[in-house]
Amino acid sequence: MYIAHSRKESNEVQLLKDHLVQTAELSGNFGKKLHLEKTCYLAGLLHDLGKYSDEFQDYLRKAISGCKSAVRGSVDHSTAGGKLLYDCYHLTPSDPFAVLLAELVGNAIVSHHSGKGLKDFLSPDHAESNYLQRVKKQFKGDKMTDFSVIKQRFFEEVLSMPTFEEIIEEAKAELRALYMENGKSVLSQNGPFYLLKFIYSCLLDADRTNTMHFELKSSYSHTDNRHILNTFHHQLEETMSSFTSDTPINQLRGQLSNQCKAFAERETGIYTLSIPTGGGKTLASLRFALSHALKHQKDRIIYVIPYTSIIEQNSAVVRKKLSDDRHILEHHSNITDEKKTVDNSFEEEEIERLQALYKDNWEAPIIFTTMVQFLDTIYSRGTRNPRRFHNLTNAVLIFDEAQSVPIKCTYLFNETLNFLKQHGNTTSVLCTATQPALEYVGRSLKKTENGEMITQLSEIEELFRRVELIDKTKQEAWELDELVEFSRHILAEKRSLLIILNTKTAVRKFYQLMAEQTADFSLYHLSTSMCAAHRKVLLTEIRDKLKKNERVLCVTTALIEAGVDISFQTVIRSAAGLASIAQAAGRCNRHGEEKTQPVYVVNLTPKVEKLDKLPEIQKGQEITLSLLREYRELQRPISMLLTHQGQREYFKRYYQTFESQLSFPVAKKNFVLHDLVGLNKAAAANYTRTNGSPVKLALKCSPETIAQYFEVIDSPTKSVLVPYRKGQELIALLNGELLPSEYSTILKQAQQYTVNVFSHELAELQKNAAINPLLNGEIYGIQEYAYSEEFGLDIAAEGKFDYLQF
Repeated sequence: MYIAHSRKESNEVQLLKDHLVQTAELSGNFGKKLHLEKTCYLAGLLHDLGKYSDEFQDYLRKAISGCKSAVRGSVDHSTAGGKLLYDCYHLTPSDPFAVLLAELVGNAIVSHHSGKGLKDFLSPDHAESNYLQRVKKQFKGDKMTDFSVIKQRFFEEVLSMPTFEEIIEEAKAELRALYMENGKSVLSQNGPFYLLKFIYSCLLDADRTNTMHFELKSSYSHTDNRHILNTFHHQLEETMSSFTSDTPINQLRGQLSNQCKAFAERETGIYTLSIPTGGGKTLASLRFALSHALKHQKDRIIYVIPYTSIIEQNSAVVRKKLSDDRHILEHHSNITDEKKTVDNSFEEEEIERLQALYKDNWEAPIIFTTMVQFLDTIYSRGTRNPRRFHNLTNAVLIFDEAQSVPIKCTYLFNETLNFLKQHGNTTSVLCTATQPALEYVGRSLKKTENGEMITQLSEIEELFRRVELIDKTKQEAWELDELVEFSRHILAEKRSLLIILNTKTAVRKFYQLMAEQTADFSLYHLSTSMCAAHRKVLLTEIRDKLKKNERVLCVTTALIEAGVDISFQTVIRSAAGLASIAQAAGRCNRHGEEKTQPVYVVNLTPKVEKLDKLPEIQKGQEITLSLLREYRELQRPISMLLTHQGQREYFKRYYQTFESQLSFPVAKKNFVLHDLVGLNKAAAANYTRTNGSPVKLALKCSPETIAQYFEVIDSPTKSVLVPYRKGQELIALLNGELLPSEYSTILKQAQQYTVNVFSHELAELQKNAAINPLLNGEIYGIQEYAYSEEFGLDIAAEGKFDYLQF
């Protein structure tokens, strides 16, 4: 009797043959979405082949008996399956698709417990292949069962050799059909990388799911998402039928929503939804997504959003409209660091965090997640992130505020969406009033022809026009005291004013200057130095005062542009990228309460706003200022910059400015990550030069190196728990003894009381003894004196990436 796992509490065992067959069936079922059922079945069938060794069986029996010498991870059981494929179908390459099968499935197998993810076929740093090193591993000698014995046990217990060969032939036929059409290759040069990721994802999810159900004494049951989506569709249409178009703006919103529903009849593709700010894009995109999913039998809808604050806001809207809390998943960064745990052993990952991992496979019918989580699913390291990738296929992806794709990730983002459309049967929608010109970059996004959902967009923009953009920039730039005086002048005539500046330091200094003077208005300060709960309280206060027509001045960083539903009479925006200015304009006269209202653009001196360490904001500002100059010289209306034509002009220049950054260059390395996805020519040439002959591999990509260097944010942040109101109580709870059942509940509550800090800020807090480790250092709590009602977390910083709250 050969064992795969033992149940932690009772020491009951799962037979190895059962685990292999059940994992294969589940993996094959996942693989159907790319017509790779047998290919993914094969991955599941062979993934734990190495557990047929005497060494692994001895280790497992010792572990079951409680023997301390049984060291977890001491026996390699993941290499054998990949080695079998390599020995049988790669060493004598009579069929190129047999070679391809051995590499794709073999790499997935040897990597399925690796904290580093998939192996490099070629390394850009060294003239070697990590994949070949694994599959060429010798299993002979005093300490290892002969490999022939492992194979013999497998073919005796699981299936016969002829049956296995039939599966191989069917899997080869699947790959041939995917690669070739009418004798011609239809897969892009980067396509194999994503095929590899898909097979790996199917295997990971199947393996973890089967192990989880064994541990929980349960069985896998496929969720009928389409039935749930159909129920959601009927619920939403009933809600929309009772929608009252009581104002011209609401009438327009209804028309746009109807256009989106009608557009859902279109085929799978890559589309744009350019509803102007305040046009009701959340519900309009949901109507499209539900109708399109039902029409084309998609499995799920995934909203990809740049900011956690918008996730909570938009998911709340959708939950309310669909009257459902159970089937709508929010998945974004937590107070604990996911990347910290990716190197955990399999047992720690699968037994101690079972419920969290079950949530991580993205099986729900509607999911809200961040751009960081989306990109990590494809490119990041470990096994937790890649597990979700297969559920991005046969789906509808809605990218809210699509212009927020980090500049260095542009090519990787485009390649992903192109693959998902061409081979994954996935529809993607770029949903934003400020459409990025991704079709104009080198590795372009292959948008579907005539793919804008809104007809007569220019006329719609004019109907939604509620502001006049006014250029108040000047050659010598603005000092802060001048801006204070200008603000007071505005408030002598207007009852509410919103000021958006580029750094937290500038916001704080402006607030302090304004607070020094007596005023007949309420003054508010907002920034991401405040936790979400703190900002929510202040925004509620501000909205109440605005509703009562009281006088209000709010100075804030760009966080308020992130989908915050609020409306001021006048807005002043410090010069930034044109997309940011358009988003700022969306907080002015938002619901058309009055005739067109002014949005002023000003340029602050570098002394006030230090942008040298914020290149994307700085370059965006420079391009905007140059466009303003050109429009003035040509006597064109400045407000035209807020239209889709103006935005396209801006983004073309923006991407040209950052052309060298679009492919994800790696600092102090002579390669870019985008090159490692495909032919990897430099690494191949280096291998040939060093070894005297070309590498004998069909695939050349470097997934391990990509995962090693891939970070969406250059300077990752750490969430710290702050003592704002209930946050103080949560810090005390996390500082004490907790039951396992309390852990996740408290962490979920704590999310609203966290602030993200960079490593240098964390070091400063530690230096000042303003921070305490909680839960063995996994979480940090802030001392009460380091957090204020006025400014939040008390760190002197320049607000790097303040506009992004991932």
